[in-house]
Amino acid sequence: MSVRRLHSEQPDSFEFSAENLDWAKHVISKYPEGRQASAVIPLLMRAQEQEGWVTQPAIECVADMLSMPYIRVLEVATFYTQFQLQPVGKKAHIQVCGTTPCMLRGAEDLIRVCKNKIAAHPFALSEDGNFSWEEIECAGACVNAPMIQIFKDTYEDLTPEILEDLISKIDAGEDITPGTQQEGRIHGAPADGPVTLTDPALYDGSRVKYGLGAGMDDADSDASTSAEVEKEDQKPIKAAKPESAPAKKTPPKTKSKPAVKTPSEKVPEGDAPQLLDAPAGGQADNLKEISGIGPKIEEKLNAMGVFHFSQIASWTNENCAYVNGQLSFKGRIEREDWIAQSKVLAEGGDTDFSKRVAAGKVDSSKSEGGK
Repeated sequence: MSVRRLHSEQPDSFEFSAENLDWAKHVISKYPEGRQASAVIPLLMRAQEQEGWVTQPAIECVADMLSMPYIRVLEVATFYTQFQLQPVGKKAHIQVCGTTPCMLRGAEDLIRVCKNKIAAHPFALSEDGNFSWEEIECAGACVNAPMIQIFKDTYEDLTPEILEDLISKIDAGEDITPGTQQEGRIHGAPADGPVTLTDPALYDGSRVKYGLGAGMDDADSDASTSAEVEKEDQKPIKAAKPESAPAKKTPPKTKSKPAVKTPSEKVPEGDAPQLLDAPAGGQADNLKEISGIGPKIEEKLNAMGVFHFSQIASWTNENCAYVNGQLSFKGRIEREDWIAQSKVLAEGGDTDFSKRVAAGKVDSSKSEGGK
């Protein structure tokens, strides 16, 4: 293991900000009396987040708060490589994963970018002091290799061009989005799109019948219930053991008929949204561009009178409850956030999902029969 020492230049003092001090006291209070030292790692991390690195005055401050000898807190700070013991870039300290999966996928090219755009050596500050970099061991995102970590966030599926763009955006003060940088990919899903569970019927609600069991209609449910009752009635009855006195004869058990279910009229929940008799202008929107809507759900929505993104974008909670009930499934609208997607699409914008649909990468959005 590499030797880790405190930086030769140290500030004169350290103290937590008022907000961080309240936070630190709350964390310490979680531990029983005499066990406050257990809070040492979270307090050191908060000190690093406040100052950018762990200074000697910060170590001593944390030790005093936890009634620990200075050497004990110093041992923790020098043991864990998550603690930076020297100044790092004010805007970003880029940690490039160099473990085997990332190295095989181009981590060396990312390191070359850091050397060219930041500094020639790890931990050296850029000329303006805004950036620094280092190579680290596995950061746990192997499926999205190669990747980097900047403070608490990871940025994955990188190329040298993407990393250069991220550095430029950080330097300009622009927001960057953590996670995979491959357009259309969702977290650690297959890079070329899903290869399992691609049947639209798994998600469009057509296989769900609440109260009767999945994939079973009323007739199937009644038939299954009747068969189970008959099977139960036909079980052989064990003979009673002989006793001194003859057992009384009991009348034979008659087969009970299963109760006949009478269909009850379903009262719609919520309030019906604005519905149309036909698409405005004779042309309906492609509702399959909304994540969570496949051909079957689109067909049901059209039959209800829903043809346009603008209709869905205006739905209220009561409208959602009504539509959920009509489609025989619950939660899809909220879970997939149809309304937010529809607002973007109604204004002529695109979502990541609609782009994938337009590119023909979403099999579940393709109409049946080649439509």
